[in-house]
Amino acid sequence: MSFPKLRLRRLRKSENIRRLIRETNLSVDDLIMPLFVRPGKGTKQPIPSMPGNYQMSVDMITEEAKELEGLGIPGIILFGIPEKKDEMGSGAYTDDGIIQQAIIAIKKAAKNILVITDVCMCEYTDHGHCGFVRRDDRTGHFDVDNDMTLELLVKEAVSHAKAGADIIAPSDMMDGRVAAIRDGLDEHGFEQTPIMAYSAKYASGFYGPFREAAESTPGFGDRSSYQMDPHNASEALREVSLDIDEGADIVMVKPALAYLDIIRRIKDTFDYPVAAYNVSGEFSVVKAAAEKGWIDEKRVALEILTGIKRAGADMILTYWAKDAAGWLKKYV
Repeated sequence: MSFPKLRLRRLRKSENIRRLIRETNLSVDDLIMPLFVRPGKGTKQPIPSMPGNYQMSVDMITEEAKELEGLGIPGIILFGIPEKKDEMGSGAYTDDGIIQQAIIAIKKAAKNILVITDVCMCEYTDHGHCGFVRRDDRTGHFDVDNDMTLELLVKEAVSHAKAGADIIAPSDMMDGRVAAIRDGLDEHGFEQTPIMAYSAKYASGFYGPFREAAESTPGFGDRSSYQMDPHNASEALREVSLDIDEGADIVMVKPALAYLDIIRRIKDTFDYPVAAYNVSGEFSVVKAAAEKGWIDEKRVALEILTGIKRAGADMILTYWAKDAAGWLKKYV
């Protein structure tokens, strides 16, 4: 008599059989590559804490987008480092801003790749917070003005859409920002531009390398007053529900690896397109261990990405997108 366990072992013996019965298949179609654009020309500045990633000038990031398009990666998401920062983050919404320049150049050179833009103020403000800050000089306390920030985010989103952005991705976590951006886009004739909302964005310790890459470390305090408490799960469902009601087309969980349960709960509850951001710290810890020879980077990275997809993510923003496209090629 053949026992079920033996039948399962037979099905694991061959790589081709394992592929045939595989429940979760990771594909290049699932990947979005984050890119950092900065002023200059011919600039490709390494990010020390994120090996293999760079701050690039518009001409260099355009070439990178063409290469990613050639690898079959469907989309990129852009983060900008402006020439100057100020209290109002004006570099975020000026027509000749660094992101706006990059969108125009990339859309001319790589017509088949989706250009997604991060909409937030943290890279553009001189204090590094995600919105307009009111600070009490007497007490030293500060507060992000939610409603004033919404006005700035709408201006930023509309300016990105005018430049040619395919998807707008607000990451600020202000209340009501999806509805405000949706109204602003519609009012300016961009009814067909989707919104990918950072709906469940946690106040995480995994963001450290990104803040170096985007030059967006807060000058004082932290972002815990407007990002989510890592201890909470049901709150994520409420945040997602609100964003869907306000007009989000895709909802996102960030970070991904420590929040796989959140991804699954959101997917099961809403059956809605779910993005997951495999963030900088998740990437960098693997890179550091691999450089010491402690782990196999390719194997661990693909295992992480597969786990994120298995949890329910329809798309994954990851700094491994370019490498993973090559690693996965043998299965195409």
